[in-house]
Amino acid sequence: MHATPKLHLQIDERSGVPVYRQMMDQLKYYVAGGTLRPGDQIPSIRELAAALAVNPTTVVKAYTELERERVIEKRHGKGAFIAAAASQLTKAEQEDALRRSAKQLAVEATQLHVPSPKVISVVREELSALDPERVSDETPVKFAVVAGGANS
Repeated sequence: MHATPKLHLQIDERSGVPVYRQMMDQLKYYVAGGTLRPGDQIPSIRELAAALAVNPTTVVKAYTELERERVIEKRHGKGAFIAAAASQLTKAEQEDALRRSAKQLAVEATQLHVPSPKVISVVREELSALDPERVSDETPVKFAVVAGGANS
């Protein structure tokens, strides 16, 4: 079993999405992306409620739904764990989920008249804040070699 990953859960009270659903979606993304794997223990109800400053009954609701969906399993007296049946997303499914979020960000940035370089800068800052070792300041440059031409 790998080391317990550091989870970054964020609740947005203004999103219109219920808090328990935000927690569920974020935990499912961690499972889908392979950060959380079957057998990994997730925070206790009290720990998560305290960390997110939410009512413990909200965490209970999220965990109950995740258990119903077979994403987690509760073990009496031991806590909650990622279920063996929990599945990871394919690369295509991961990209689809990412694109949905990116499209929402692009729409909001356009509505706010934020220039593209600023949007990219903010995304880099947020990624760096979550995982500094994963983000580089330079965008990789891709070169295309074109064969042929007038003198070929």
